[in-house]
Parts: sequence; C-alpha cells; structure tokens
Amino acid sequence: MVKLEIKSETKDIELVTNLVKTAINSEINNLQYSIKKTSRILKNFETKYQISSEIFLNQYTAEDLDGGDEEYIEWLGEIKIKEKLTKSLEKLQEIEYVS
Repeated sequence: MVKLEIKSETKDIELVTNLVKTAINSEINNLQYSIKKTSRILKNFETKYQISSEIFLNQYTAEDLDGGDEEYIEWLGEIKIKEKLTKSLEKLQEIEYVS
C-alpha cells in the first residue's frame, strides 16, 4: 500500500488535496478505459485463432499466424500494453490518503 500525504504551508491544502485526488482518479479512469480497449483487441485475436493470449505467448510463433510477423508483434504488443496498464492501475488504486 502507498500512503500519500500532502503538506502545505498555505490555507489551500484542501483545494490542493482535492486537485491531486481528482487527477489520480482521472488517471484511474483513463487506465480502466485503456485496459478495456486493449482487452477487446486481445479478444479479437483470441476469437480469430481460438486460443487464449496465454497459450499464444507460450506456444506460438509468427509463422503460426495468418498475418505473420505483423500480427504476431501486434498481439504480443497488446499483451504487454495490458500488463503495463494493469500494473499502473493497481498501484494507483493502492493509494491511501493520509492527513
């Protein structure tokens, strides 16, 4: 868990705190949207080839795909993007605000 404490010597501490919380919540929403978008792309690949992305990662090469290298790189890229987005989302959702 991450504890976030905002300190200020001015009377605007509540305003600043709300701005930070709003910015973090906005980023959480953006990450959730991006994960859904990436998941749809992955689902299209999984439907087309009737395999999960996990099986694709462990067993497939570019030669196994109709689209060859380009499709392989795109699928792999989307998997990596989703992993990164998910990790970022989890970190932001762990934030606890303390005063």
